[in-house]
Amino acid sequence: MPDNGMDFFVRTASERDLPAVRALLVQTWHDTYDPIYGRERVVEITDSWHSLDALSARLKRPHSEFVVADSGQRIGGMAFAAAGDDGKKIQLHQLYVHPECQGRGIGVALFSEIAQCFPEAREITIEVEEANSRARAFYEHLGFEEVGRSGDCGGAGFELPALIYRRGL
Repeated sequence: MPDNGMDFFVRTASERDLPAVRALLVQTWHDTYDPIYGRERVVEITDSWHSLDALSARLKRPHSEFVVADSGQRIGGMAFAAAGDDGKKIQLHQLYVHPECQGRGIGVALFSEIAQCFPEAREITIEVEEANSRARAFYEHLGFEEVGRSGDCGGAGFELPALIYRRGL
C-alpha cells in the first residue's frame, strides 16, 4: 500500500506496534534477502528473529531503544539498539524501512533518534549482510567504516556472513 507522501515521525515503539513491525520486517526481509538466501530460509529466519515474542522481548530489554517511524496510518520503519555494560558502545541490532518508504529519509531519521538516545555512547556498531549493497551504501553514507567480519550475524546460529561496521558518535 503506497503511503501517498505521508510524513513520518519517529517515536518509541509500544506493544500495540508489534504486529505492524513484524509485518514490516517480514516484507523487508523477503524483498531484500529472498534473492540471497531463498524464500524458505528467510521464512525460517523471520519466524525466529521477528516473532511477536522476540519483538516483545526487545521492547523490554534494559539499556535499549526500540523506535518506529509512524505516519499515523502505518509504520514505515523501525530501529532497535542496545548499549553495552558501560554505556559507551551501542550495537544497532536492527534498522529497517519498508520497501515502499525507502529513499525518503526515514532511515536517517531512525538512526539519528537512536544515536541521541544514548548520550554517554562514543561509538556504534552494526552487522550488515555483505551482499546487501543498499544497506552497506546507507551505512557508509552515514560515516560507518567496515572494521571486521562475522560468520554468524546476530549470533543466532543461522551462520549468516556479515560485515561489521562502526562509527563514532
